[in-house]
Amino acid sequence: MTVKFPQPGELEAIETASRDEISALQLERLKWSLRHAYDNVPFHRKAFDDKGVHPDDLKTLGDLSKFPFMTKNALRDNYPFGLFAVPREQVLRLHASSGTTGKSIVVGYTAQDIDNWANLVARSIRAAGGRKGDMLHNAYGYGMFTGGLGAHYGAERLGCTVVPMSGGQTEKQVAQILDFQPQIIMVTPSYSLVIAEEFERLGIKPDDISLKVGIFGAEPWGEGMRAEIERKLGIDAIDIYGLTEVMGPGVACECIESKDGPVIWEDHFYPEIINPDTGEVVADGEDGELVFTSLTKQAFPVIRYRTRDLTRLLPPTSRAFRRMGKITGRSDDMLIVRGVNVFPSQIEEQILRDKRLSGNYQVLLTRDGPLDNLEVRCEVQREISATLSQDLIASIAKELQHHIKTNVGVSTRVTVMPFEGIPRTVTGKARRVIDERPKLV
Repeated sequence: MTVKFPQPGELEAIETASRDEISALQLERLKWSLRHAYDNVPFHRKAFDDKGVHPDDLKTLGDLSKFPFMTKNALRDNYPFGLFAVPREQVLRLHASSGTTGKSIVVGYTAQDIDNWANLVARSIRAAGGRKGDMLHNAYGYGMFTGGLGAHYGAERLGCTVVPMSGGQTEKQVAQILDFQPQIIMVTPSYSLVIAEEFERLGIKPDDISLKVGIFGAEPWGEGMRAEIERKLGIDAIDIYGLTEVMGPGVACECIESKDGPVIWEDHFYPEIINPDTGEVVADGEDGELVFTSLTKQAFPVIRYRTRDLTRLLPPTSRAFRRMGKITGRSDDMLIVRGVNVFPSQIEEQILRDKRLSGNYQVLLTRDGPLDNLEVRCEVQREISATLSQDLIASIAKELQHHIKTNVGVSTRVTVMPFEGIPRTVTGKARRVIDERPKLV
């Protein structure tokens, strides 16, 4: 498969529209969404009333800042169906989060919602270089997680042949890729490295793998991880963004011709960046917390939903819509270690500076009396594992300690392990942080 840049006539008209045209459509749809939520969801009506605002108060896009935020607590407090804006009988499908930190987050979709979702994922796959007739290996998990079915319906909508593999069974994943020869894979970035390692174990080189494009999401990943994936699989690695509460995968996606940050599909989702401490909207280009308001969702509208993802809004390039920068972390997964704010993505960036280290790592937090201890566990690449000496281990560890101290600002203990010393993910998402510090009461 030759990487396919869009040709004239392949893009939807809105993807090349003027900013005035986009803003006009957003304002029209935003007025509908606010009214729809206010009239049909008691939670939103009370939140609006408590803030002293009404849907009719929205005259411009800037007026959205007057309206209240929505957080994940609202979803948990109204479990399971309290935030639905249509009768339950009109909800065609349910999805839910894993609920590892409390009750599951349950969302619903009408037939129109599912249709819009399929269209947006199809748009995303096309932006990533996929076309009708391509074969797509879908290794996102199926079930209540939005990834598997979201990717599946979108790929079929585009006209791709879908291999609904789901997660796990790595040897079978690789065998089917070798047998079926797909051009595209959709999978989490961490699990793609597990698949790449199986190819390495079999002695199969990147040039001999049929895959040309990988579309990766469901967990944060940086440019170091992109380079690692592209090197090991011989593909273009494309970032797709989404979250269960807002829709699932396909809220935004990178374009293969630029690979410069996911393009937000602004005709369906209105983005804001806020100061996470004050809630004030910041200008495009400034770092902050990403907030989304849905513009077309029927069953489960979200109004100023605080994603907790930290990023910034960037100007359009390959499409008329704005882009989002790489997620640098989440405001609720920031680690405070001896007074220093640390995000796992910062640790990952320093690890992947060293080509001798793989992208698999773990961050272990413990406490010794009043002091926090941070240990970074990483592993070497397969090709040097057999010749790993104590001198080499010490050298790699010392260099990584220095880079983390210099660039992140925190002292660490570094444990360098042989290849496969870090447990592999079997569910798709890697567990990067192990926090064993006693809870403060």
